[in-house]
Amino acid sequence: MVLRRLLKRLRQVWPQVHVELRADSGFAVPRLYAWCEQHGVDYTIGLVPNRRLVVLAAPLLAQALAESSARNGAKVRLASETRYQAKSWPTSRRVVVKAEALAKGPNTRFVVTTRADDPLAVYDWYVDRGEPENWIKDFKNALQADHLHDHRFWANQFRLLLHAAAYWLLHTLRHWLIQRLGAAAHLQLDTLRLRLLKISARVRELPGRLRLHLASSHPGESLWLALAAHLASS
Repeated sequence: MVLRRLLKRLRQVWPQVHVELRADSGFAVPRLYAWCEQHGVDYTIGLVPNRRLVVLAAPLLAQALAESSARNGAKVRLASETRYQAKSWPTSRRVVVKAEALAKGPNTRFVVTTRADDPLAVYDWYVDRGEPENWIKDFKNALQADHLHDHRFWANQFRLLLHAAAYWLLHTLRHWLIQRLGAAAHLQLDTLRLRLLKISARVRELPGRLRLHLASSHPGESLWLALAAHLASS
């Protein structure tokens, strides 16, 4: 129901937008596949392994184990594809198989997809869904966006709007810092909030500028210097 509403609203504003769905095996429901196919939504969804899938993956896993053995136990990661039809499916669908030989043992995973990319590219696309989960984690944990305790709907809606504005502010600061400091600035938003905002400092208002006085041992000094440099050059 949520996806149906979202797709309707998105296509009202952007009629030609391409929509794709990535989800773990908790969403492996035939009704969802059929709905996506009917409404032109590409999908890549994890599948829970079963006996038939394990049999289909066996040759690829054997190849990964053989290559790992030939390379003195090095990690080997392979991907392939097959057509698969579960009993509850009206037709066969493309399933990507990932097989790994690891020091801790073999590892296989399966995804059902409508994407036409190379199997390994499809699986990498599926794995990358973890990044949006980090954004949600920032929104809920760092900015406490789930603290909507008022009994009135519009009061909670306004609180959520303020949380979203705070997210945009901190995300913008993080983007500026990444431009200046590179990977060192890939901080969670709660870390950024503690180092930049939730601090003790003295602010002096001078003609045409503000001067911020921090403790000499302040751990966020490098972040403040990078922001100052960014603002000076923009």
